[in-house]
Amino acid sequence: MKKFFATFITFLTVIVLLIGCSNEPTTPKTEETEQQIKEEVVVITISIDNQTEIITEKELPISDHDLLMEVMKENFDIEEDGGFIQSIDGIQPENGEEKAWIYYINGELAMVGATEYVLIAGDKILFDLQAWE
Repeated sequence: MKKFFATFITFLTVIVLLIGCSNEPTTPKTEETEQQIKEEVVVITISIDNQTEIITEKELPISDHDLLMEVMKENFDIEEDGGFIQSIDGIQPENGEEKAWIYYINGELAMVGATEYVLIAGDKILFDLQAWE
């Protein structure tokens, strides 16, 4: 009987140790998960004269509810006046030049100011210093 209990206790100990030491399997990153991570960015391009000169293009990470102006200020040297961008990284219209920073969201002219636009993962934003028309 003692031999039975000793064997039984040993068996239970081994089972408890195996259960206690096992790790819950982690789910490996799938292509979908990696794609979701990659999509939590926006691409911002800065150009002059209808993209005849590309100044810079940056892929920037974003969080939920990030406003375009906040992201711009975090990643570029921005001078603004009343919500209108006057200068990006020191680039601005010269005195008397009838140019302004116009921005596009995914190829479409923006219909709200940069202080109001909430970025969406995957957005392609273009700021172009161009003549008013």
